[in-house]
Amino acid sequence: MKFEEITAEEFRAYANNSPYKSFMQTPEIASLREKSGWTSHYVAVKKDGETLAASLLVSKPAFMKKLYFYAPGGPLLDLEDTKLVNFFFENLKSYIKSKNGYLLHIDPYYELVERDRDGLPVEGGFNRKKALKNLEDLGFKEMKNASQPKYLFVKPIETRTETELMESFKRNTRNHIRKAEKMGVTIRELKREELDKFKAITESTSERRNFTDKPLSYYETMYDLFHDRGEVKFIVAEAVITEDGTTRGLSEITPENGTFEPEDGTTRGLSEVTTENEGASPVTTGASDPSRECAISGTPTVLSAAMFMTYGREVIYLFSGSDQQYMRDYNAQYLIQYHMIKFAAENNFDVYNFYGINGLPDENSKDYGIYEFKKGFGGHVVELIGSFELSLSKTYTLAKKIRH
Repeated sequence: MKFEEITAEEFRAYANNSPYKSFMQTPEIASLREKSGWTSHYVAVKKDGETLAASLLVSKPAFMKKLYFYAPGGPLLDLEDTKLVNFFFENLKSYIKSKNGYLLHIDPYYELVERDRDGLPVEGGFNRKKALKNLEDLGFKEMKNASQPKYLFVKPIETRTETELMESFKRNTRNHIRKAEKMGVTIRELKREELDKFKAITESTSERRNFTDKPLSYYETMYDLFHDRGEVKFIVAEAVITEDGTTRGLSEITPENGTFEPEDGTTRGLSEVTTENEGASPVTTGASDPSRECAISGTPTVLSAAMFMTYGREVIYLFSGSDQQYMRDYNAQYLIQYHMIKFAAENNFDVYNFYGINGLPDENSKDYGIYEFKKGFGGHVVELIGSFELSLSKTYTLAKKIRH
């Protein structure tokens, strides 16, 4: 086996056929990072002309002017193949040291434990503990505060017709979709020059829910990098609001404390959503509330917006936001999800990825509503192997221990 640097296009050719590929392991994401001062590297392990492992790496000065190395969504290799893993990382460590690097951060798109829709391990399902041990034996330490989610919720696209898809959803989810349609909510894709509408929604949502939004330039750059490749979509849900602000066929989410009735007849509160993508809606002022601003124009009002990656075999729900005053009445985010699930089915994608949930499902968690929202469309929990770092500097390791 031989470890070597490769070109971006050589890497793309390998990544396109890797079972571990992620949109974060693409030359486009490298270009995005380069705009923020990062430097890109592509490395691979080859044997007899065949590429066995590869990774996009980005680096940036951080600790004592030494370089911090990051493999976003990577590397791309079978982490249970002990021989390959050892060869790849031992050579990668030497490569990083030769570049004056002091730390390696990885977060492979690699499923660790097979879980069901409730987050429980599947009986007889896979558990790739060997992959975890291989990383630990090399000195990797799991990161507690990672930038990428460890737990996802995904829906395999096993049916293709609208009727079959609708039947795969929970009853309440179907009701929300139908009522959104009856309220006159429509779905369309934004053009680049309209991304300020998307930004306006995500910015107001981030201010309301206290998380950091991306700048407009980020969304524009993602559009420029991925749109012509057919790998990104900015979707909005709109409706023409009546002059007096009234609505008809409102959602049955009516109790004052913002609860809804699952199919088991119990009630659970819908929390404020604080992760990257937005799910269940908290209760807001009703249509009859005199404080509600009336939209008197006949121009459609943007109720909700979401950004999706359509990469490889997946459609990925990445970022979103909603206009607070219309969230309860229109359930627009439900219709956006339905629209994109249909898109996935019609275009032969295998997986609809709702992306992150905050840990395994816990009814006592303040973010449980996010999981309930996603679960309503059907699917199961995915546990990824996690985010890890490997220190290549004794000085950094000592400084970190002192700081702790």
